[in-house]
Amino acid sequence: MIDIKFLRENPEAVKENIRKKFQDDKLPLVDEVIALDAESRKTKQEADELRANKNKISKEIGALMAQGKKDEAEAKKAEVAAQSKRLAELEEKEPEYQKKITNIMMKIPQIIDESVPIGKDDSENVEITRYGEPTVPDFEVPYHADILEKISGLDKESAGRTSGNGFYYLMGDAARIHSAMISYARDFMIDKGFTYCIPPFMIRSSVVNGVMSFAEMEAMMYKIEGEDLFLIGTSEHSMIGKFKGQIVNEAALPITMTSYSPCFRKEVGSHGIEERGVYRVHQFEKQEMVVLCKPEDSMEWYNKMWNYTVEFFRNLNIPVRTLECCSGDLADLKVKSCDVEAWSPRQKKYFEVGSCSTLGDAQARRLGIRTKGENGTYFVHTLNNTVLASPRGLIAFLENNVGEDGSVNIPEALRPYMGGKEKIG
Repeated sequence: MIDIKFLRENPEAVKENIRKKFQDDKLPLVDEVIALDAESRKTKQEADELRANKNKISKEIGALMAQGKKDEAEAKKAEVAAQSKRLAELEEKEPEYQKKITNIMMKIPQIIDESVPIGKDDSENVEITRYGEPTVPDFEVPYHADILEKISGLDKESAGRTSGNGFYYLMGDAARIHSAMISYARDFMIDKGFTYCIPPFMIRSSVVNGVMSFAEMEAMMYKIEGEDLFLIGTSEHSMIGKFKGQIVNEAALPITMTSYSPCFRKEVGSHGIEERGVYRVHQFEKQEMVVLCKPEDSMEWYNKMWNYTVEFFRNLNIPVRTLECCSGDLADLKVKSCDVEAWSPRQKKYFEVGSCSTLGDAQARRLGIRTKGENGTYFVHTLNNTVLASPRGLIAFLENNVGEDGSVNIPEALRPYMGGKEKIG
């Protein structure tokens, strides 16, 4: 959420940012919030003046009573009563204005970084760098569901009976590889100096509203019926929510955490849920990284974080590339974002396995996460990045490590988590 003071002083810059994100339908919101803000400040000023005047007159009444000037004191009391009535009207309006302003401000997108490429949607994202050689073996790489079925590792039919489409059972060595990748991702980030955390898997609406836009919430989140609780779509939500309403010790910054959680998503949209495979599903597991830092350090952490994901996948013999997300592909709270994509030798193209974002002070402003330094109190910056989201990461692993005979090679990094096995199948 943008600082209201910045919007008030730079309305054209805010409007230009909205245009860059191809959200012209939101342009009227800027003028609307400016008008409401002016009324709100006018109301507050009048209320403050009435409060000060009431205090002044109250003292005068006491002095008049002490002097025996009862009639004059009564006239002053009548004046106070009239002002109290007006003050009550104003005090009723103040929270109403603030609520309306906040609701509109939460719909206005965050100011994007000047380095973000301008584009309408993800088709205009820009490739930054490739890591590893995207090779295609001289045999046909099977569809990932077929690789899993060959090692008796996937059962979607039973999941369909228990839970419906978009769910799955991972079995045997496939489940073990999945768990090995998650465990390695955890230890990989701990070795980078991040604190390991397992967060709550359900959060309140006040946290949901603080970490994402309304549109994202509707498309992603499952709500618990009859409860003010939502299943998390990613652990970053509860990790950032951990600091809601807190003043963080500046000396403790940066706070670097890596978190494990199951994730639950509606996956609403035209892309749909996969019938056979496990690329797009309602439930998956994830190792995330989250950073809270000083504003001046956020871009440095952003670059560190996506590089960690690249290093992780390269350690598993998976070629990857990074894509800079263009303006139209950025969620409203994001300042800058890039995707890490893994090579698919079967499809002969890359597909997304992770996303790194810096959100500036947007989440901190919504949730009231501040720190106090020499120059006063200010909002921290928050960042998040996927280390591993599986089974999507599992798909990339299988396609890049499968042999012609259907067996799967185990990279050295995973062998300690696989009982020393070098190959399965």
